Amino acid sequence: MNELITKTINLRTGNPEGKRQEIRNYFLKTWAIDELLYTQLKSDAVFYHRGDPLRHIILFYLGHTAVFFINKLYLARIIDRRINPKFESIFAIGVDEMSWDDLDNNHYDWPPVPEVRAYRDEAKKIILQVIDNTLLDLPIGWDNPFWMIMMGIEHERIHLETSSVLIRQLPLELLTPGLFGERCPDAGATPENELIPVTGATIQLGKPSDHPLYGWDNEYGCREEEISGFAAAKYLTSNGEYLAFVEDGGYLTQQYWTEEGWNWRNFKQATMPLFWKKNEKEYRLRLVAEETEMPWNWPVEVNYLEAKAFCNWKSAKTGKAYRLPTEAEWYRLHQTAQLSDVTDWEQAPGNINLEYFTSPCPVDRFAQGPFFDVVGNVWQWTETPITGYPGFRVHPMYDDFSTPTFDGKHNLIKGGSWISTGNEATLHSRYAFRRHFYQHAGFRYIQSDAPLKIQQADYETDEEVTRSCEENWGDTFTKESNLPLQLADIVHDLLRGEPDKRILDLNAGTGRLAFELARTYNDVTALDFTARMIRIPIQLQEQGYVRYTMKDEGELVFYRDVVLNDFGLSDSKGKILFMQADAMNLKPNYTGYDLIVVSALLEELSDPKLFLSQIHLRLNDGGMLLLASDYAWDVSKTKRDKWPGGFKQDGEPVTSLEGITAILTPHFSMQADPIEIMRLRKESSRHTMQQMLQVTVWKKK
Repeated sequence: MNELITKTINLRTGNPEGKRQEIRNYFLKTWAIDELLYTQLKSDAVFYHRGDPLRHIILFYLGHTAVFFINKLYLARIIDRRINPKFESIFAIGVDEMSWDDLDNNHYDWPPVPEVRAYRDEAKKIILQVIDNTLLDLPIGWDNPFWMIMMGIEHERIHLETSSVLIRQLPLELLTPGLFGERCPDAGATPENELIPVTGATIQLGKPSDHPLYGWDNEYGCREEEISGFAAAKYLTSNGEYLAFVEDGGYLTQQYWTEEGWNWRNFKQATMPLFWKKNEKEYRLRLVAEETEMPWNWPVEVNYLEAKAFCNWKSAKTGKAYRLPTEAEWYRLHQTAQLSDVTDWEQAPGNINLEYFTSPCPVDRFAQGPFFDVVGNVWQWTETPITGYPGFRVHPMYDDFSTPTFDGKHNLIKGGSWISTGNEATLHSRYAFRRHFYQHAGFRYIQSDAPLKIQQADYETDEEVTRSCEENWGDTFTKESNLPLQLADIVHDLLRGEPDKRILDLNAGTGRLAFELARTYNDVTALDFTARMIRIPIQLQEQGYVRYTMKDEGELVFYRDVVLNDFGLSDSKGKILFMQADAMNLKPNYTGYDLIVVSALLEELSDPKLFLSQIHLRLNDGGMLLLASDYAWDVSKTKRDKWPGGFKQDGEPVTSLEGITAILTPHFSMQADPIEIMRLRKESSRHTMQQMLQVTVWKKK
């Protein structure tokens, strides 16, 4: 294990060839430690088990980290071919209990484990070729190909942690302990916790764009927050300290729980933390691959809802206001402990980065200033739901890393755990989970009489998403004809309003067309490539409204509230399935449709010719294909040899329609002459982009 320990890389200093070798070594160690984690599974059959019913089987995660590299390198056009399109579809998207998550095993043809290992071996070769042969310029920033390599590495290190939590939930008889490093051998009595005063301060949140370490998009931006003085627990809450809450009936007393927490407790029938076990004689603690007598001086590991209930119980018992720290208050603790960032550590200051143990350890083991375990041992839940800082922008190659969690339902964890490595061990790391999720996470309580300040971000501000919102839903404000309504009229003419026709919308955006079609048709599937887009119609389905901002002029914006009921669309919302998917690599279950709508999508695809040559497989016999495109081919999105037309061949012009006709004719016949429709896309109050789309309708032979 020691030979695999490393730290994330400074991406701004050094020389190119030295940095190339450093990144190569970082990749190899990351790959090796990820594979070492799975040696704890006794046999390949265990890969087909679920550690958590709301997660994929373990095999998914073995394939996912390799597939992530290939998909991102392909998307960024750093490589020009896939290895295995089937694998790169089924292993592509993990789950976070989003409404578009797909946990139905009937939708997955899980391959044999040896095939997944062989895929990993081939992916590894390709990644090393990219590292060895791609031009490297320093500093490495967002647009540098090596940022994509670092993205894959840091992503794999995230799953080192999250997969270990899933393995921790498998039956012990399926696992072999002792193969993934040494757990802490020390355990003892519960230390007496105490409160230490912390003075108030102005906290600067956010990471500068030129920071030398790799960062995820949610780390960047800038926000200033004034915090009042508070008192914080010297230690993380230990198993022994938490036991008092359990034995006082804390899990049976509704008044200590939030509404969300009490609903969870009742659903799970929880009486103690997930990793606690109790027999007739004693409490025991489940670790990743083994079980041990309860170490009462180790940190308790709970979800946010349990941590919050403990604080409420403590408040009720003492008459003082106890709660979890906010994100800004955790940074103040970090300042008070006078801790440096990871690259300045000669040795980790706490139980982090796998430098000491492969388990938690006593809460009074690692002193950091006046506190213990400000970083390391277990993550610490905060009161802060994650959102972007002012200045937040999405990385175009991983647009759904953060934004799906900006829903008020995901709280930040800070400080890292014993298995946090790479970016996770850095000061600025910002990871957030659903409040009922389990990670290697516990908490430190604070006592404060100051009102709790939570930064709200109710309005969608991502410009690409808000423009789609305006195009889809802005007619209620501007009365301009929009593209979804025009397409809906064409569909009704084609299908004659027959409600049993199944429809697939392959570029759903923020969902207006799907909602309009569901007025009439009972089975509408709407897919979009980005989670950023698809979460908007999901919110409309679930909550009935969305809010977004639109650019007015200069730095001014105006605010939009879209209420589904105002459009008369609430009654039919249950007829739509919204999912995130790549139109170039769809799962097999997206088939059997009577109509497929492909609107303003062809010109965005990496290989529209391949897409068109295969789309008939998704349609029923006699089914219809509706294409709408402005044929604005762009070599930055679509290589020249993948264009169906829009060029000269043998000195003669080949139009896009001619090229599309040649591709579709073996399986389709055109139903009518093409028509032209106008697409208006508002970019600000006084700037609207106008496009003419050619619409063609094809019937499957």
